[in-house]
Amino acid sequence: MLKRGLGVLATALTLAACSPSDPDHPVAARVNREEISERQVDAFIKQQPQARPEQGEALSRKALDQLIDQELAVQKAEELRLHKDPKVLQQMEAARRQILAAAYADQVRAAAGKPTQEEVQRYYDANPALFAERRIYNLQRLDIEAPPEQLDTLRARLAASKNLTEFTAYLKAQNLRFAAQQTVAAANELPLASLGTLAQMKDGQSLLNRTPNGLQVVILLSSRPQPVDLERARPMIENFLGNQRRNEHWQQELKTLRAAAKIEYQGRFATAPAAPAASAPAAAGASAVLAPNPSTTPQYTH
Repeated sequence: MLKRGLGVLATALTLAACSPSDPDHPVAARVNREEISERQVDAFIKQQPQARPEQGEALSRKALDQLIDQELAVQKAEELRLHKDPKVLQQMEAARRQILAAAYADQVRAAAGKPTQEEVQRYYDANPALFAERRIYNLQRLDIEAPPEQLDTLRARLAASKNLTEFTAYLKAQNLRFAAQQTVAAANELPLASLGTLAQMKDGQSLLNRTPNGLQVVILLSSRPQPVDLERARPMIENFLGNQRRNEHWQQELKTLRAAAKIEYQGRFATAPAAPAASAPAAAGASAVLAPNPSTTPQYTH
């Protein structure tokens, strides 16, 4: 029953799927006239990101106590008829819609299928900088705050500087604010948009990117090869391509649903929304701002 999910929405969704009176799932506790099953305890534990299996019985006991507290609060809320409060009803309806939409999205994504071995091989071959020619990069990064009219001057000054110390001294003399950061990152921890350029660079060379606040300078201090063969890369590529396929499958389903629906914008939304503007093309030689971005590439340990 939906009103029993007032405590924790995600927990309520999972727990509502099991009946405390089910003989296959023994009762863990009775709170007044309501039962909490062992299955509810197990489901609650799975939703706790900090939970560790080695905690064993202590973890289960703690989870059960939390569910008891929750049940007591729910019973009191019902006694006070909070589930009839308009604000609570609105939140419950919003929760119901979110849950149903997420459940359908999960169903659609699950039907997308897995990438074939040929697709995995093609991705591996098409991205040598990520795999066969993978490197570990030691990078120095400068994020410089500067107005657009100074960017060309900064580029020229960087090219003329003998070393980074000379260039940073110039920035200080010009009273330009900047932040320096040195990092070591593997190829798969960097944005794909920058990786192609980095892979072609030699130690000591620099990469310049425009940013909303000015300019970013990335200097390749050193690098070392650390290739990954296909067999080691396969599970990560399969996961990456699978996620990509599932998301594309869901976006296509949304387009289909919208095309089949009659959607009328009304009130202050009566004016149809303008089509999203196309992204402006990057300046010649520019790459994506360089920062670790693990969500864009298959991930594996060094």
